[in-house]
Amino acid sequence: MWFKNIRIYRFTKPFTLSVEQLDEALSTAAFEPCGSQDQKRMGWVSPITGQVEASGFAHASQNYLMVCAKRQEKVLPAAVVNEFLAEKVNAIQDAEDRKVGRKQRLQLKDEVMMDLLPRAFTRSQLQYAYIAPEQGYLVVDAASANKAEELIHTLRDTLGSMAVVPLSSLQQPLDAMTTWVSQNLAPENIVLGEECELADAKDAGSVIRCKQQDLASAEIANLLASGMLVTKLALNWMEGISFILDDQLAIKRLRFEDKVREKVDDVDAQSQAEQFDIEFSVMTIELSALINDLLNALGGINTHTASVEEIVAKASRGDADSTKVEEVSF
Repeated sequence: MWFKNIRIYRFTKPFTLSVEQLDEALSTAAFEPCGSQDQKRMGWVSPITGQVEASGFAHASQNYLMVCAKRQEKVLPAAVVNEFLAEKVNAIQDAEDRKVGRKQRLQLKDEVMMDLLPRAFTRSQLQYAYIAPEQGYLVVDAASANKAEELIHTLRDTLGSMAVVPLSSLQQPLDAMTTWVSQNLAPENIVLGEECELADAKDAGSVIRCKQQDLASAEIANLLASGMLVTKLALNWMEGISFILDDQLAIKRLRFEDKVREKVDDVDAQSQAEQFDIEFSVMTIELSALINDLLNALGGINTHTASVEEIVAKASRGDADSTKVEEVSF
């Protein structure tokens, strides 16, 4: 259950639902498998079992609320679709002695997809997230922004509203990470790792990836002196959590070291639910402290990002021109 990547979102309005209220709301959008003509479906399951249960769609521990979405999609390899499409196109061309145009080809492709969907294999994936009402965060276990936003979109549809924006700091991670490496000086409680990614500020396509390298070496210093910036950086927090921080404040390749996992091993769980609860409690407490230290190192939280609700309200007042919708992740 340990998260592997996290993307953090900030509530712009307090999250006030209790675990009972959240559970009831999620139960109305419980996961249902794909039907014969469905290409994709997403719904809520129990975080503990990963299945649809009578209750328990939200799990609470230490004032944190865990939720789990199940995503199922039909697998239709492009090669298979193209093979069936080619057969249809050739049949029409032979029978009518004419070339099939682009518009008709697209229509035929849709027909092929509909014909193949009932016979396609399905692929399922669980995606976890937890809500920290006291800290005002939503933490999603996702490597990409698209995956995180898909879960948030589903949660927003289920609850009716979800006033969150991507967490941002007052100091840009790009500038901070470049300073940490160039000065070989990590923030408090954090140690620099042996991996980073450098990008040329003038040429976005120029990227250098360094692994198992001494980041205080002359080679790295020369690259930074030439104008390159640190866009990804390996860090170790309190000798308990190692991770890669990127320029969007996303945390990837999250690894909980033995120092943290031993806290779970010290407790003798009697059931799957107890084991889940212990791991969830330890993980959220550790991540809360890590996020706090990281934000302190980056100058604190930037609270000036407009939420979806704020943009809609401004639009209704006729002054939405001053706000770019593209700046908000849905």
